[in-house]
Amino acid sequence: MKYTVNETKGLVVLALNGKIMGGPEATEINDAINRLIDQKKTKIIIDLKNVELMNSSGLGILIGAVTLLKNNNGGLRLIQVPDKIMALLKSTKLNTVFYICGTLEEAAASFGPPQN
Repeated sequence: MKYTVNETKGLVVLALNGKIMGGPEATEINDAINRLIDQKKTKIIIDLKNVELMNSSGLGILIGAVTLLKNNNGGLRLIQVPDKIMALLKSTKLNTVFYICGTLEEAAASFGPPQN
């Protein structure tokens, strides 16, 4: 799994690519989110458009991110969730845990007006 980090409109977009299966990538994503929190960047959007496969460990990574950001007065949004991943979220009822948006614009708006 690979990822890129971009900032737009005061928000951080973490675009994941490949398979989210746990292991070393779990540490990698958690470390990236912790670095962002240390920089006071706690409104994070995770773009799943290019995620091919996710297992329960991958779901655990995302759940950990939600909890970590909530504990730091932030929030997490998922965007562009592929049908296969959405089916997994629905079957595990985790679609009720995550704030899922269709687009970056929708996710950005869900955080409210930018804070200065």
